[in-house]
Amino acid sequence: MPYTSLSPLSRLRAAAVLAPAVSVCLIAASAPPVPLGVGDRLFPHLGNPGYDVTAYDLSFTYSGRATEPLRAVTTIDARVTADLDRINLDFAHGTVDSVEVDGEPAGFGSAGEDLVITPEDALEEGDRTRITVRHTSDPVYPENRQGGWVRTADGLAMANQADAAHLVFPCNDHPSDKAFFTVRVTAPDGYTAVASGLPEGRYPAGDGATTWTYRTRHPMATELAQVSVGRTTVLRRTGPHGLPLRDVVPTRYRTELEPWLEKTPEQIAWMESKVGQYPFETYGLLMADASTGFELETQTLSLFERKLFTEPAYPAWYVESIMVHELAHQWFGDSVSPRTWSDLWLNEGHATWYEALYAEEKAGRTLTARMKAAYGASDRWRAAGGPPARPEPPKPGSKTSIFRPNVYDGSALVLYALRQTIGPPAFDRLERAWVTRHRDSSATTADFVRLASEVSGRDLDGFFDAWLHGEKTPPMPGHPDWKATEATTPPAAAK
Repeated sequence: MPYTSLSPLSRLRAAAVLAPAVSVCLIAASAPPVPLGVGDRLFPHLGNPGYDVTAYDLSFTYSGRATEPLRAVTTIDARVTADLDRINLDFAHGTVDSVEVDGEPAGFGSAGEDLVITPEDALEEGDRTRITVRHTSDPVYPENRQGGWVRTADGLAMANQADAAHLVFPCNDHPSDKAFFTVRVTAPDGYTAVASGLPEGRYPAGDGATTWTYRTRHPMATELAQVSVGRTTVLRRTGPHGLPLRDVVPTRYRTELEPWLEKTPEQIAWMESKVGQYPFETYGLLMADASTGFELETQTLSLFERKLFTEPAYPAWYVESIMVHELAHQWFGDSVSPRTWSDLWLNEGHATWYEALYAEEKAGRTLTARMKAAYGASDRWRAAGGPPARPEPPKPGSKTSIFRPNVYDGSALVLYALRQTIGPPAFDRLERAWVTRHRDSSATTADFVRLASEVSGRDLDGFFDAWLHGEKTPPMPGHPDWKATEATTPPAAAK
């Protein structure tokens, strides 16, 4: 998720995210419900133990007014991994009307940002269960609780990173629990609904409405789900190996945006030349007529601000490199997701690396110069936000503040130092091996360290410990003259 404002400060802005409670109909239980979590160091109450989600089926009904709650049904298929007399789901912005577990009515209540469900019969380890929640999904948030739905000039889009999917639908909102998604959106005729994955068809829904259905062919983290509805046009083309591409644009900007979208097939081919075949069933850009302050790698359909492509202040090389940043995330962050949010550097460091490499190869923006500038700022970044693999927790009231410079250019700097240490051939083999070995799963920093040592044939524990966890930036291999100075800042393309 790169930030694209011209000012370095505004590039780092993100919507503040706080924690309103779910409005529910509380059914008494033997003990009060409590919020749980999977113990993520940065988001302790995010996600829930005791089950593994295998599939989500999401149904939304949109009235045509982006200020009204959507009627919604969320169905979750899960495998139970521990005996449970209660099931906690993350859900923090909507009204729950009813809950069923395996077809039987279940009690429910709220605790923090959790929806706590009490089934009629306890669940046992090894069970398969289906949870159905009928609820609303509210696109209007208090000023201090942004995230999830993004209101656009003609409808809605979704931006769930890092912990906002549960503002839209009940879920196990942590990237370690990936699942398949089916999405159904019913909207008035004249609107177009899109979602991650491939279209499964559309049919009349009565009363002048149409239902659109999409299904993913690969598992997806909740923070990467995309659902959008608006007065948009879907443009289709073919990418490498016959890959179906679809872009979603505001209809009135179609002609103006088409030249940018024509660049995607070549960009995919370029990425494939670096790390191997594109990992999903489709790709495209969703150009939202909205001001978000960021672009986002939602799986198979990356979210972009329309103005990035129509604002003349942004040079062409910069815009194209940001397109590649989000494309690179489809391998790094989407196909291979972080096991914990402390592993975020693996997402953003790699996406920034290929963004910078593309800018060098296609526009002459020297990678070494960018890395030298990042080196100069690295000690300051580490002091302000922690080292790349141990970032400071988010600031109160701003959960997206984990997206600091050190997980972008600071983490790309680690990859540059690694390539300097093991050599370009071994580095290239490592990159391909990483996205192949961990495809469709989540992985950790320790996994990357082990694989780097395996591929290079040398023990890299000391190297990574210093570069990923040290308070100070180690000397750069091959560049003993590089110095860390507080006055140095990264060039304009940094996020």
